[in-house]
Amino acid sequence: MSYKKNEDVDGGSTSMDKMTIFQDCISGFNASPIQPRKCRILLTRLIYLLSTGDTFAKAESTQLFFSITKLFQHKDIALRQMVYLVIKELASVAEDVIMVTSSIMKDTAVGSDVVYRPNAIRTLCRIIDGTTIQAIERLIKTAIVDKHPIVSSAALISSYHLLPVSRDVVRRWANETQETVLAQKTFPPTAYNGAYSAAPTYMTQYHALGLLYQLRSHDRMALIKMIQQLSNAGSALKSPAAVVLLIRFVARIIDEDNDMRRPLYGLLEGWLRHKSDMVNFEAAKTVLEMKDVTDAEATPAVDILQHFLNSPRFVSRFSAIRILNRFAMIRPQNVNVCNIDIEALISDPNRSIATYAITTLLKTGNEASVDRLMKQITGFMNDISDEFKIIVVDAIRSLCLKFPSKQSLMLSFLSSVLRDEGGYEFKRAVVEAMFDLIKFVPESKEDALSYLCEFIEDCEFTKLAVRILHLLGAEGPRTKQPTKYVRYIYNRVVLENAIIRAAAVTALSKFALIQDPAVQDSIKVLLTRCLDDPDDEVRDRAAMALRLVEPAAKDIAVQYLDPAGVPSLPVLEQQLVMYITSGPQAKPFDISVIPLITKDQQDADNFRAKTMATLPIGGGFSDGAANGTSPARATPELREEQSQKFAAQLAAVPELQAFGPVVHSSKPVSLTESETEYVISGVKHLYKEHLVLQFDVTNTLPDTVLEDVSVISTPSLDELYVEQFIITIPKLAPESNGTMYVAFTRPADDDELDENVISCTFSNVLRFTSKEIDPTTGTPDDEGYDDEYQVEDLELGVADFIMPTYIGSFQHMWDQLSFEKSETYALGGISGLQAACETVTTALSMQALEGSDVPLSSSTHVLKIFGRTLTGKKVVAQVRMAYSAKTGVTLKITARGENENVVDLVVGGIA
Repeated sequence: MSYKKNEDVDGGSTSMDKMTIFQDCISGFNASPIQPRKCRILLTRLIYLLSTGDTFAKAESTQLFFSITKLFQHKDIALRQMVYLVIKELASVAEDVIMVTSSIMKDTAVGSDVVYRPNAIRTLCRIIDGTTIQAIERLIKTAIVDKHPIVSSAALISSYHLLPVSRDVVRRWANETQETVLAQKTFPPTAYNGAYSAAPTYMTQYHALGLLYQLRSHDRMALIKMIQQLSNAGSALKSPAAVVLLIRFVARIIDEDNDMRRPLYGLLEGWLRHKSDMVNFEAAKTVLEMKDVTDAEATPAVDILQHFLNSPRFVSRFSAIRILNRFAMIRPQNVNVCNIDIEALISDPNRSIATYAITTLLKTGNEASVDRLMKQITGFMNDISDEFKIIVVDAIRSLCLKFPSKQSLMLSFLSSVLRDEGGYEFKRAVVEAMFDLIKFVPESKEDALSYLCEFIEDCEFTKLAVRILHLLGAEGPRTKQPTKYVRYIYNRVVLENAIIRAAAVTALSKFALIQDPAVQDSIKVLLTRCLDDPDDEVRDRAAMALRLVEPAAKDIAVQYLDPAGVPSLPVLEQQLVMYITSGPQAKPFDISVIPLITKDQQDADNFRAKTMATLPIGGGFSDGAANGTSPARATPELREEQSQKFAAQLAAVPELQAFGPVVHSSKPVSLTESETEYVISGVKHLYKEHLVLQFDVTNTLPDTVLEDVSVISTPSLDELYVEQFIITIPKLAPESNGTMYVAFTRPADDDELDENVISCTFSNVLRFTSKEIDPTTGTPDDEGYDDEYQVEDLELGVADFIMPTYIGSFQHMWDQLSFEKSETYALGGISGLQAACETVTTALSMQALEGSDVPLSSSTHVLKIFGRTLTGKKVVAQVRMAYSAKTGVTLKITARGENENVVDLVVGGIA
C-alpha cells in the first residue's frame, strides 16, 4: 500500500477531521463492490484517529463497527488484518459487538489461513464476555497446542486478557499450557517462509510460562515444583527469554519467603553459567538485588559481570557496568575487585559505558584515587550528553560528602562545568551539588558561595537564580564577610526580571538581621530604592521588609526571616487532603497542629538522602531495593515520616495536648501474631515530662463486638513511671481497628537517665467486654462478658531516648566533648561490616557521618555516629570494627558526650 502524501483516493479527501473520516468510512465500507485499497486507507486513518485520543459516541462507534464487519466478504489479507485492528479498538465502545462472533470464528477454525487465525483469535478474546467464554474454550485449547507458533502465541496472549474475565475457565487450560512450555515448535513451510521452514522457535515457551505462572501463583508449592522441573539441566526450556522470566519468578519467591532463599540461590548460581548472555545478566542482577545479600552470595555474580567487562560487544559491556554501577551504590566494597577492568572502560568509544565506568569508580574508589579520577573525568565531559553529565555530577556530589577533605578539588570541577554549555536539568544538578557541599561540608561554604555569585551574573534560568538568591539570603549573613554578597544580590534588583527581583529583595532583607548598625542602615537604603520598582510584588516585599527591620519588630522579623523550623510536609499534605475531602468546613485550616521540623532534623534527613548517589538512567533496583538502596538504608526516612504523622495524630487528642509537642516516637512494634483474634501493635511516644504508650488493636472476629476496650500497662519501674490516665475505645466493631493510649509521667532530666531508667518493661493486658452479634438481626447481645487477653511486653531502650542528628564536622565535635568511655563487643550472627553498621546505628538511634555507614573494606571499618538526647545533650561515638568469617564482627565503641550518664548509655546500648 503506497500513495503520495497529498494524493486523493478516488476523489476522497486526506483530511484527518473526525466527522469527515466517519462519513468517508460509512460510505466506503458500504460500497459495492468493496475496494480493498481504498478501505485500507480509510481504516488506517481511523486507527490513527483512535490512537491519538479521539473518540466516537456510542451510536457512531456501533455504526462504524457494523459497517466494518461487511469487509469480511473480501479475502484480501492486508484488508483483513486492518479490520481486526480496528474491531479491537471499537469493541470496548460499540454496542452488540458479540454479533460479529460468527464471522470471526470462521477465521479461527483449523485449516484457515495462518495469517487470519492469530488476528482472529486475539480479536475474538477482546469481544467475548464472561457469559460466552465457554463457547470458545475448546477453540482456545486447540490453538494453544497448535503446531504453528504464531497461532499458539496468539492463543496464549489472549488467555492473559481473559483471566480477569473468567479466571476459573482459563485455569482449565493449564495442561495445554504445560504442554506448550515443554514443546519445541517450528514454522511449517508456507509461501511466506518456505526458506526458513526448519528454523525452530521458542517464543511460545516464554508466553506459556508467563500464563502458567498466573495460573499457579496462588499455589506456592506448585509454583516451586514448576521452577525446579524447568530449571533441571535436561529441561526442555530452550528459550532464553523464558529462562529470564523463570529467574524473575525465583526472585519474587525469595523476596516473599526468605526460607526458600538457600535452595533457590543454587538455581541462580547455575544460571550465571548459562550459555545465553541475557540469562547471565538477569541472574547476576537478581543475586545482587537480594535483600541483605552476603559477600559469598555476591561474589559469583560480580565475577561473571567482571568477565563481561572485557567483552567485544558494546551491549554486554554496557549491561555489565550498569549492573555493577547500581550495586556499587550500596556495596562498593564488593565491586572494588573490578576496578582495574572498570578503569579500562574510561576510554571506551561508547560514551555511555565510559560514563558508567567513571561513576562506578567514584563510588568504589578511595580517597587516594580521587585526584586521578577527577583528571580523567575532565577529559570526556564535553563528549557526553546532559543526561550522562547529571549522573557524573551526582556521583561527584556523593563522593565529596564521603571525603570532605577533597571538597576544594571537586568544587573547582563543579564551578568549571557550571560555565559550560548545558540545559536546565544539568545546571540544576550542578547547583544542587554545590548547595549540598555548603550545607554538609562547612569548609566549602565561602568558595561555593563565590562561585554561585559569579554564576547568577549570567544565569539564563530564572528558577536557578531564585534558588541561589534564597541560599545567599540564608547563608550570606552567617559568613565572615557578609557584605560582599550584598552587591551581587542588589545587582539582580537592577538587571533582572520581576521574579528574580522579588527573590533578591527577600534575600536582602535577611541581611538586616546582622547586628552591625552600618549594615542595617545600608540595607534600609537599598530596600527603600526598591519601593519605586514597577512590579507590585517587588514593592510589597520591600515595604514589608522595611517594616520588619524596625527595632520594634525584631522578634517577628527573626521568626519570619530566619525560622527555627518548618512544617512537616508529609503531615501538612495529609492534613490538607483530609480538610479538603471532608466537605465544607466551618473553621479555617489550623496550621498550628502541624509539627515543626527543626533544622537539625532537616539536615539529617537531607544528608541521608544525598549520600546515596542518584539512580542511573532507567530507574533503580526492583522489589527489595526499589529506590536504588537496600531496605535497611531506607528505614530512617520512613521512620522520620512516620514520626511526623504520629505527631499530627497525637496533637488531635485533647487529653494529650497539655503535654506539649511530642519529642520522639518509636517505630510500631507487633505485640501479637498476625493470625490471632485481636492483632495489637504498640508505639512509644516520649514527651518532655511524659511517656504515652499507643496501642492499635484490630478486631478480626466477624461476629463479635468489643466494648470498653482498654490496655492495663504495668511498668517494672512504677516509682519512676507513674500512670496518669487511660484513653479507651468505647466500641470496636467486627473487622475494624481502633487506637487507645496510656499516659505516664517520666524522668525528664538527662542527669537522671541511667540503665535502670531506660531498662523499663511494660507488661500489657487487653481488657474488654465481648458481645456476640445475632446473625438474624445483626445487632449485638444486650449482655456480654468481661474478658482479658495477654499481649507481649513493651520495652524502653537506648534508641527511645536518642535522636539521630547531623553535624558538619565529626572531628570538631569529638574535640569539644569531654566525657569519654569505651567498651568492646563481639557480635554473633552478623554477616559482614555493612550489617554491623546498620545494627549499631539502629540500636543506638544515631546518625552516621561522613559516609561511614558504607564500609569500603570487607575486613576493617570505622563508623562515626552522632546524636542528641531528648533534652538536647550531644553524644558522639566512634566504632572500630573488624570482621572475619570465623569470629564474626568484633567492635570497640568509644563515646564522648556532655553528660556522663548519656555516654554510659551509648556505650552499653549495643549489648
